[in-house]
This record gives sequence, C-alpha cells and structure tokens, in this order.
Amino acid sequence: MTNDSETRDLRPKPVATVSLPDATAIVDCTSAGFCLVEQSGCVSYVNAAFADALALSPEAIRGKHILRFVHGEDAVVFNKAIADIQEGGRRPSQYDIRLMQPDGQSRWVNASFLQVAGGLSPRILFQIQSTDELKQALATLQKSETRWKYALESAHQGVWDHDFSANDLFYSAHWKAIRGMAADATVDGSLDVWIDNVHPADREHVLECIRRQDQGEVEFNTFQYRERHANGHWVWIESRGASVEWGPDGKPSRIIGTDTDITERKKAEARLEEISRRLRLALDVSKIGVFEANLDTGAVVRDGQLLRIYGLDPATLTQPGAVFEERLHPEDRTAALSRVAEGVASKAPFTNAFRIVRPDGEIRHIRSSSATFTDAEGAHKLIGANWDITEDVALRDELERARQLAEARNLELEAARTRIEYNALHDHLTGLPNRRFLDQRLDDWICEKVAYCAILHIDLDRFKQINDTLGHQAGDAMLVHTAQILSSIVGDSNFVARIGGDEFLVLCDARYSQDEVVILTDQIIDALRQPVPYDGHLCRFGASVGIAWTLDGTADAKQSLMNADIALYRAKGLGRNRYEFFTKQLQTQIHHAKRTADEIVKGLEDGEFVAFYQPQFDARTLDIAGVETLARWAHPLHGLLAPDYFLKIAEDINALTAIDQSIAEQALKDFRHWEMHGLPIPRISVNVSSPRLREPGLIESLKQLGIPRGKLSFELLESIFLDDLDESSSQTLGDLRALGIDVEIDDFGTGHASIIGLMKLNPNRLKVDRALVRPITESAEQRKLVGSIIDIGHSLNIEVIAEGVETIQHAHILRDLGCDTLQGYAFARPMSSSDLRHFVTAGQWREKRQMQGGGQIFRSPKSSQIALLR
Repeated sequence: MTNDSETRDLRPKPVATVSLPDATAIVDCTSAGFCLVEQSGCVSYVNAAFADALALSPEAIRGKHILRFVHGEDAVVFNKAIADIQEGGRRPSQYDIRLMQPDGQSRWVNASFLQVAGGLSPRILFQIQSTDELKQALATLQKSETRWKYALESAHQGVWDHDFSANDLFYSAHWKAIRGMAADATVDGSLDVWIDNVHPADREHVLECIRRQDQGEVEFNTFQYRERHANGHWVWIESRGASVEWGPDGKPSRIIGTDTDITERKKAEARLEEISRRLRLALDVSKIGVFEANLDTGAVVRDGQLLRIYGLDPATLTQPGAVFEERLHPEDRTAALSRVAEGVASKAPFTNAFRIVRPDGEIRHIRSSSATFTDAEGAHKLIGANWDITEDVALRDELERARQLAEARNLELEAARTRIEYNALHDHLTGLPNRRFLDQRLDDWICEKVAYCAILHIDLDRFKQINDTLGHQAGDAMLVHTAQILSSIVGDSNFVARIGGDEFLVLCDARYSQDEVVILTDQIIDALRQPVPYDGHLCRFGASVGIAWTLDGTADAKQSLMNADIALYRAKGLGRNRYEFFTKQLQTQIHHAKRTADEIVKGLEDGEFVAFYQPQFDARTLDIAGVETLARWAHPLHGLLAPDYFLKIAEDINALTAIDQSIAEQALKDFRHWEMHGLPIPRISVNVSSPRLREPGLIESLKQLGIPRGKLSFELLESIFLDDLDESSSQTLGDLRALGIDVEIDDFGTGHASIIGLMKLNPNRLKVDRALVRPITESAEQRKLVGSIIDIGHSLNIEVIAEGVETIQHAHILRDLGCDTLQGYAFARPMSSSDLRHFVTAGQWREKRQMQGGGQIFRSPKSSQIALLR
C-alpha cells in the first residue's frame, strides 16, 4: 500500500538517546509484534508476530516504508504518533490503528511508539498488540445494546437499574415518559419519596413485593400498581424486576427491571369484566343454558343452567353422557337430531324446537339456537343455547283458545258495539240524541256536510216544581212526554236532542224560512203548555225558547249555539212561556253586562263605590231621627250612578257582599266624624244583602269595630228574609241584637210576608214601601192599607218608617195615620257626607219647628211647603 505520507521526514529532533541491547532473539519469541523503523520511514526489522499481523513474511516487510502497511485513514494518526515521539523523547505513546493485509483486509492493533538509540541516528520502535477481536466484540455489544434499546422502546417499556453497591439508580427516558416526566428530569429514586406517588390502595401490596425481593426471598418479581402521573391522574404500571448481583449477605445488590404502562389494558379488562358480568346476569335472569360440543371428539361441555333445564343436578351429576339424546321426547327425537345434522352440515346458524322428558317424567318444551365455528387450534365446534319455553307454549295454546272464543263471540260483540254506540249518542230516558250526538252534528255542520237555518234552545218552565212536588218519576214522565211532542212536531227533516236536565235543542232544516221557524216554535210552545195527566194529577208546565237564525252567515255553528242560549236567557227573563230571537242588540246588552261586571270589580278595587245619605225625620217634630246609607257608584266615565244601574249585575257576579261591606265601613267612619263635630244624628242604617248576612266572620268583624249600642241599624229586604229565615240567619240576627245593632225591614208591603213571619223576625223598625205610600193622596183604600200596616207595627212594638214621602200632603196624612218617621224627597234627597253636614248645620228644621203649632207640623201645607223649599 502506498501513501503520500511516505515522504515524511522521520528524522527526529536532537534528543537524549539510550542504547538498546541486542535482544533480537528474545523479541522473535514474544507474542507481541515489534517493528523497527529507520529515520527514513523504512522498516529495518520486524519480528514474526508483526509479520503474522500483516500476513507477510518478515522479508517481504523489511526495507518497505512503514506507511505502506498502515490504513490510509490512520496515516494521520501514525504521523502524529511519530511527531509526539520526536517532541517527547523516549516517552512512549499508544494509539489504535489499522494495519492492511495483502488481501485488503484490515486488522485493528494497539500500537506503542518509542524512540531508541542505535546506529548513526535514532530509530522508532513500533510495538503492536492485536485488538481486532476486542473491537469486534465491542461492536457486537454495541449492536446488541442498540437492538435491545429499540426493542424496549417499541415495546413501550421503561428500563430501570438499581445498583445499590455503587449507589447508582438509572431510569430510562421511556420510564420517565410513562409518568409524564421529561427525558432529562432528575428522579429521586428513594423508596420514601417514590412510595408517596403510589395509589394508597396499592401501597401495602407494592411494599410487600419490594420487601420480598430486597430480602432475597425471590429473584424475579412482577406486580401491578397505580402511580400518579405528572398531570394528576393515575397510571396502571406492571413492574418486572430481576436480581442480577448479590452482596455477601445474600441479598441483591443490583436489580434491573422494566415498567410497562398497562392503563389501557386495565381499562379493557374492566370493560371485558363488565361485559362478562352483564352476560352472566343476562344468562341468569333469562335462565338460558349454554353448551359447547367438539364435533371432532364428541366432547360436550354444558353449564349448570342447561343441566337444570333438563332436570339434572350439576352437583350430583357424575357422568353427563349424551344428555341431549337421552332426554329427547320419543316423538321429537328423529326431527330434532335431523335438524342438528342439517345445521352442522350447512355451517350456518340454526334454531331447533323439541320436547324433552325429565328424569321425573315431566315433559318440557325447549327451544335452541346454535352455530358452528372453528377454534384457534383448528377444532370444529358447535356452540348453542337452550331455554325452556313450556310456559310460552302453554300461553300460546291459551291464546289460541281465546282467539277461537273471540271469533265465536264476534257477532255478539259487534251487536254490543252497535248498542253501545247508540247508547253513547242517545239519551237513555227519552231516546233522543244526546249532547255528544249534537256535537257530532255541529262538527258536520262546520265541515259543511249538513246545513241548518236555525237553532232552537228549549228550556221547560216550572219543571222544577213538578219534580219537587210529585217526585222525579213525574219529572221523568214529563221529559218523555216532551220528547214525544218535539219528535212529532219537528219531524224527520230536523234534528232534535236532549242536551241537559230539562233542556232540549232543535236544528231546523236549511229549507225552512224564518216565518216557518216561528210557526214551528209556536207549535212547540202551544203543545207543551197543555196539561199532562200523571197519576191522578194534571201537570202543567211550559217552555221558553231561544232562537238563533244562522243563514245570515254572521256566526258559525258553535257561536250560533251560544247565541241561542243567550236568546233563551232573555226569553225566560221576560216572563217565560215565549220565544226570543237572538239579535245584535241582545248581544250588545250581554256585552254591556259583561263590561259592567268587569268595571264593578275594578271599581271595588279603586274605591269608586261611595256612601250617600238620606235623612229621616220625626213625623211630629221634624227632628232628624236618623239617616239611611245608600250606595252610589262614582263611575269615572258615567258619573254618579244609582243602584238600579249596577245592583242586578253585582248580584250576578257575587259582588254585593263586597259593596255592602265597603259602604258600611264608610258610613261608620262618617258617623264617628259627625259625632265628633256634634251633629245631631241619632243613628245610621245600612242596607245588608242576604249573602252579606250569611258571610262567615261577620259578627267577629263587627265586634272589632266597637259600635255603640242603638247607633247602627241593618236594613233587610222583606222579600228575602220574612218567612224564609233559616237557622243560620236567625242566629246571626240574634248576635246582631246582642251587639246593640237594630234590625229594620225594608220595602215592607211589596212581598208576601205573613204576620207570623214578622213576629218571628221581631225587627226594631219596618219601612213601608214607596209603592204603598205614593197613592195615599188619591186613594182612601190605600190610606187604610198603610194605616193598617202602621197599626200592626205598633201592636208589635215596631217603629214604622214611611219611604217615598214626596209631598207635604203625604207628610200630613202619614202623621195623622200615626207613622213614626218620614223619609223622602219632600224633605231631602240622598246626599254626600259633606252635603249632609252642611244640610244639618243650615238649621232648616229649626224653621220648620217655628212653623209648628200645638205640637203639629205644617199648619198650612202651602206655607210649610214654601218654608221647606226656601
């Protein structure tokens, strides 16, 4: 081999030299190779070992330049070694270089260089020791180490090495990655620190495994545990450790192992366990038995549930044998076995159904589902499930019998359905269509399947009296009679239905004119007012009819039905036994009533109902005997309204009690104010409705007011209280008297009260109605009537007040008849509290008293009237 470096000047710089004894014979016998190189770089001597290293003879080497035998890449190293020797004198230096053999192969050697003295100039002694095998071993070791490194990384295993003797704890990068640590992170491997990151539930187990290995009880250790990840969650780790070195005490001094992240495997195991648990639960609940048969060997494995299905006890069964074949019902054996053979041959899933005979002789019905497969070892197998369907078969048979029975009864059920449908659409008493049938007709009308020109809403008059006096059987007879009358008059072209207790409805054919509808209605009213014989009695009742004309197209069927109801309400309110057509005006009145009702409710909330007062005068002295409290509505739009405007509607919406209470509270407040200012008003009276008198808590609320005795009177309507006084009302009146509250009867003489009723009620005062007072100036008989009422009142110790005293003539007559108190426009109109205070303080009755003579008022009616009017 040639090299440009062969021309290098190898002559050394002047250094101290030493003589080398001639030891050629000894050197030739050594195993180390020696080569003596001249200053020119030529080889002057080589021993046998050096020649063997080059695979040449010593003669082939001597005289050649040394660099001819050095690998070209190592020539620089060789020259550096020569330079080092020349600079350092005899101090030897060592280098690894490669020598080249004739066949081109290289051989690693460790070369030592030393400058020696001898001859005319210093020479270089070149000693070599072969390191080729060591180099190859190191390369192999490095390759093996790399291979294991990659293998462990690809297996996702972290390596750890605990060399306790050297106090060296090593952890691979993947070991750290498993725990979320950086590759260059420092690890404190002390047990006390590391164990804190182990899950508390696993620490005892982990410490025990470590103790056993540390004590030398086991050389190889494997355990699983949870360790906290750097991110805070838990990581499942499988740790494997092997003791590789031991100390004098027999305990391991070095343990090497791997850690594997098995978190996902643990999750998969948990999922598998959950699935297995569900499967076991499903099998247990469903009572399905499972088997697996090896088709090659004939071996069969059956679970306990399957054996129990076949009537066998798994605990005592020693030789399962051919359980399936032995238990098959003789009649099903051939078909069942044939089905199994066909299924196995087809290699497709198949089902089977058969009967078995248990050891106790009981016959059970079984269904099975099976499939073939080939396992991992190549064995052909059949897996399947059996379940007992005996109850299902019995239920199926029962259902079949029920189906046959149902079919046998089908005609009867169809007839019953027809009857039910008829009954559902007809009134059971009269046989007429009922409200449900009517709703269907109205729906057909809305869908334009049929058309009608008018709706007649009929309500029987005085029907309740028949029911109450003769009983419900009589009432039922009248309803049947009404249905017959309506059916005969209305005919087949119209629709008639009973929609309530004593209410009927007729839908008139669209071909009828309005006049024809009126004629039809008159016929109905005339026919129903005729007396009906029943059980020796003649029952008389009538009918009120509300008519809604529909051909004008202003309302649909449902609205027309409501319109007819509104018209019926008007007909009954106008005297009954008549008919009324629905009109826009009637609708307006209804809307007005609704609006007024809403305004009444709001007026109560806003305090719009106010108290007005009309003074009452002593008939002989004209002193003020008291005042009557009257309700007025201070309407925000219509001004001051009298009770005639709102009383009926307030009663309909149950607002009378609230109005009474409000007016009474205002009156008591004003009365206390008058007393405080010295106004001579002896007492005050307020009107009380029947609902107010029956209101719970009335007496308690009055007690809280502390009303002085004899200062307050409650005015009750004669038409409501006399002869119709129930026990509760009587108790309330007694409680009122106990509180010192007087009771007055208002509008006396217009009702139908008896003397007995008056005695029973025993009021403090009664007020003769204005309808009786007004005619006394013209009619002597009327004067006698009023005088009789006054006499009756006095005979019962009841004061008498006359209402409606419009003129002085009325006052004279009433005084002469013995009336105690006078009230009317002849003296004063109703007025507000402030006006009353002004009226009283004006002193008009003082003038009136001056006009009296001999204890009589109005000596001259004309002059008295003039005085009054001043």
